[in-house]
Amino acid sequence: MIKSLAVYCGAHLGNDHIYQARAAAFGKKMAQNGIELVYGGGKYGTMGVIANAVLDNGGKVHGVITRQLYERQTALDRVEDLKIVSNMDVRKDLMMDLANGLVALPGGIGTLEEISEAFSWMSLGDNAKPTALYNVNGFYDPLRNMLRRMHDTGFLEQSYLDAIHFAHSFDDLMKFMNHYHAPARRQYR
Repeated sequence: MIKSLAVYCGAHLGNDHIYQARAAAFGKKMAQNGIELVYGGGKYGTMGVIANAVLDNGGKVHGVITRQLYERQTALDRVEDLKIVSNMDVRKDLMMDLANGLVALPGGIGTLEEISEAFSWMSLGDNAKPTALYNVNGFYDPLRNMLRRMHDTGFLEQSYLDAIHFAHSFDDLMKFMNHYHAPARRQYR
């Protein structure tokens, strides 16, 4: 059962209000379902939106921020459990350790890098936690197509392709995560 989610998302709001609205609704649903948020600790963009939504609805938030970003005053002051770490690698490791599941909401290159690392570690056998994309308004459709191309051209096994879920709602995401079974570790021949 998922008790905490690491959520990767943008330090910007995006240019369509739907991203902000869905991040707020997602945070509210997390709080209502007793799921704790683990996130990058920021106050800006959809990161700030989701954290505030969780807190506004009585939920618990764990922030993990780098010293550099903290010193640039990007942290959300309301977060009581804020861990300040030395660099992004430590931040990603700690976020993954603190959460039962990992999900990317729409975001930028940092969001893509974080969720891609989680997928990559899954294929190596180093991440057995459910990992998904919240595909708001088809945002991640191009990535889904790229992953299919990787599979079709022989670079990604079917079991790993199947383990990457593109959720269309909070309930769909939770159903996937609560019934997830990690694929077998990749064998090299």
